[in-house]
Amino acid sequence: MGCFTFVKIMMVLFNLIIFLGGAALLAVGIWVSVDGGSFLKVIGSISAQAMQFVNVGYFCIAIGAVLVLLGFLGCCGAQKESKCLLIMFFAIIMVIFIAELAAAVVALVYSSFAESILKAWATPALKSDYGTQSDVTQIWNTTMTQLKCCGFTNYTDFSGSNYYSSHHSYPPFCCQSNTTICNLAAAESSAIEGCFNRLLLTLKQNANIVGGIAAGICALEIAAMVVSMVLYCHIDKNGVS
Repeated sequence: MGCFTFVKIMMVLFNLIIFLGGAALLAVGIWVSVDGGSFLKVIGSISAQAMQFVNVGYFCIAIGAVLVLLGFLGCCGAQKESKCLLIMFFAIIMVIFIAELAAAVVALVYSSFAESILKAWATPALKSDYGTQSDVTQIWNTTMTQLKCCGFTNYTDFSGSNYYSSHHSYPPFCCQSNTTICNLAAAESSAIEGCFNRLLLTLKQNANIVGGIAAGICALEIAAMVVSMVLYCHIDKNGVS
């Protein structure tokens, strides 16, 4: 009974942290969606090699909502010793775990397929939003500055874009620093690499760190599933619903 009580308390505390973290992430996502400019001013000075191919606000809202749900199910399921809440917690963690494994397999085995999916989404957004939406423009400017890249694939992502239509040139990141006007000839001769390839190179250079973080997340998810099942089985054994 003492061991069960300890596991129960740790489950409650762990999921309370997840709940609070999810709530904070949800608040940040709402902040970014409502007033992205002020958020970027806050993080602009401390942001490093950021790679943003998705809407940051909606991404934070989605992840935050999932974490809040998980924290609530895990915390209340353990505290109230509810088999229903615990099995829901277990099911959601398992779905996330399987989805992560599937994404990892696709990224490793079908990297070109993963690239085509990202490109199909990112390139049209880049053409329409870069230069017209300040938050998107600043995020891409930070990305291209830190990674020393141009566009998703290369300078051709900006051909026919709103930015090119209004400036009649490519962003300066697509040309060498000594180029005055980044026109088509200058962009072709500069041959600045796309941000996707630069990101892959950065990930390969930091493969140990990335692998360690991924392994740590998987270990936490497995531990959460094991603990939830231990609590579930103990509750079932004692006839608590």
